Amino acid sequence: MNNSKLKIKKKVKKHIPKDWLCELRILYRLTMETFYDIKRTGIVNLVIITTMAAILTIFGSFFRSALSISAFAHELGNVLEISVYLKSGTDTNIAKNRIKEFEHVENVKIIPKEESWSNLQREMSLPDISNPLPDTLHVKVDKPENISAVFKNIKQLQSVEDMSYAQDLAKKIQALNHVVNTITVLVVIIMGILTITIINNTIQLVIQSRKDEIEIMRLMGVSNWYIRFPLIMQGAFYGFSGSIIAIIPLNFVQNGLANMHKFFMVPSPVFAQSIVLFTMFAMGILFGAGGSFLCIKKHLQV
Repeated sequence: MNNSKLKIKKKVKKHIPKDWLCELRILYRLTMETFYDIKRTGIVNLVIITTMAAILTIFGSFFRSALSISAFAHELGNVLEISVYLKSGTDTNIAKNRIKEFEHVENVKIIPKEESWSNLQREMSLPDISNPLPDTLHVKVDKPENISAVFKNIKQLQSVEDMSYAQDLAKKIQALNHVVNTITVLVVIIMGILTITIINNTIQLVIQSRKDEIEIMRLMGVSNWYIRFPLIMQGAFYGFSGSIIAIIPLNFVQNGLANMHKFFMVPSPVFAQSIVLFTMFAMGILFGAGGSFLCIKKHLQV
């Protein structure tokens, strides 16, 4: 019975013409209500926005720094190569093609033993003896974190005599990436908790100041979303305003990191600043609106 009523209701709704002008009036009214709520909050708005700006600046700085550190780690990882020493009599081209089949292998370069011996003789004074060096393959891996897996795969080949790579450096790069990513996640969590707490207290003040007005609207049968919307928009406004102010200190961070990339001749991450700004605005607005929504559910039960 209930299902049939619901179906009839949906069919009726489809045939009701939409009054776009009325909907625009409602949207205008809700927007004006948001501004009135912000005006009622007074000087507290400035405190909230500056606090939000400080929180978002910390987040943006950590996030931008994390992107740069990842770029440095990737650049260091690019110079990491596995040196594969082949057994005597091994066909270097066959060994090269076999290794290239492994996952995460980006490039394989053959270093003939004659070339290695010639280079060694130029660098050091050696007696006139036969070449004792083996043919060598330099294996380049796509990412530093995959070097260990590739090393294990190559080690299983029968044509391989010995292998080596800068294991300590690879581990340090992985540890650095892990630490930076962990700190960034922690900053996001702390940012979320602080933002929701601040917004929660502010919206609670607004609700208290409009308690009678909200009660009258509820008695008149006003939609719950009509009551919620201005308060949620107020929280989003704080996040948006804080993000705009946070752009100023973030520009200084961006310029400092850009100079550091130039000094070390490491390419800066592509669209790094744009990604950071977009994420910062999205986080600020979402956390601001989310904090308002949680407060409304807690104090209004609508």
